[in-house]
Amino acid sequence: MSVTRNPFNAIVIIAALGYFVDIYDLILFGIVRTPSLKALGITQPDLLLTYGVNLISIQMIGMLVGGILWGVLGDKKGRVSVLFGSILMYSVANILNAYVAPCAQFLNIDIITCYSLLRFVAGIGLAGELGAGITLVNETMTKEHRGYGTMIVVSFGVLGAVFANLLAEFANNYYGIDEGWRVSYIVGGVMGLALLVMRIGVYESGMFADVKTANVQRGNLMMLFNNKQRFKKYLQCIGLGVPIWYVIGILVILSPEIGKELDIVGIDGGRAIMYFYAATCLGDFACAYFSQRFKSRKKVLCFFIVGCAILTPVYLYGLNQASLLAFYIMCGLLGFFTGFWAVFVTTSSEQFGTNIRATVTTTVPNMVRGSLALLTAILGLLRFQCHINFIHALFIVGIIAFAVSLISLNGLDETYAKDLNYHE
Repeated sequence: MSVTRNPFNAIVIIAALGYFVDIYDLILFGIVRTPSLKALGITQPDLLLTYGVNLISIQMIGMLVGGILWGVLGDKKGRVSVLFGSILMYSVANILNAYVAPCAQFLNIDIITCYSLLRFVAGIGLAGELGAGITLVNETMTKEHRGYGTMIVVSFGVLGAVFANLLAEFANNYYGIDEGWRVSYIVGGVMGLALLVMRIGVYESGMFADVKTANVQRGNLMMLFNNKQRFKKYLQCIGLGVPIWYVIGILVILSPEIGKELDIVGIDGGRAIMYFYAATCLGDFACAYFSQRFKSRKKVLCFFIVGCAILTPVYLYGLNQASLLAFYIMCGLLGFFTGFWAVFVTTSSEQFGTNIRATVTTTVPNMVRGSLALLTAILGLLRFQCHINFIHALFIVGIIAFAVSLISLNGLDETYAKDLNYHE
């Protein structure tokens, strides 16, 4: 299949809709964690925080596992099959999340264990859609225009988080807070299943069709580890994106707890996520656009990473007793400068050959998401073992995340308009 300049082709549209549902389901637990846990009988504040952080970490570990699984399958079996297989898995898992109590009874396990299991399975499913979609877009568009395709996919996709919060608020008001979270899970699952019906018109990339007939290894995960330069480049791709999930998974998801430390009353975690992702949409659009405009991924990435690094201490130390409006504005600013996800994933995809590109493009963002488990572990170590103040501990974790990102960026190649039709 020949490549196209049109950023509104069927693959881009399906990938964008898929990522919309992906982000909706990915971030949904952050929005419904408190009402869902309370409805399941967890009411103590310390347990709400502990179980909430653990469940987020378990979901991210599932994404680590899924990233490897779907990435290898994407290079062995094709990008399209992974795109829709992953959507099917997380859709079913999220519908089951709405019925976690009956599922726990059926499996004869306690509710939290069942909740953890379902978030793990959902995480595996959520791991495949973005990597497969971005790989398809990159391989089916011209090298000069593929950045616009990924810009549309990610910029539209992140609005799924905004929709998740709006729907959660509506469901809570209409069905009550004890039942609204179930509706949110069901809607997410149904949207994913509906998306499968729209798969007509999505074709496999020509580059993958060519590599299937070539005498090269495909989807061999060990190729990323048995060559020093490839392994180093792979680690740098992962390190590049670590600040994104430091900000999303810690600073924003835990915004109610951070607000208490800053003496800010009435912070709603769902609204913080909504404002964050609304601005992330603009940031992803701007980052991708300027990377095309200036014909450089690295320069624009550096600008966004440094901007986010500067805003982090302002968020942690400069908002004491601030108004809710000021707090939400800061969430939006963090969201804008964290909006380099599209260019980050595109850059990672462009670093490697066709025979392991899906493996890289799928595993790298999920390794980044999975890094949240490591970051939260460091946070816990600083707080409970080193007895460091919560805000100071958050800041130290941020320093680590941003340092890793900038060092990684420095070591990567500039990939704007790079020819991707080659093998490792």
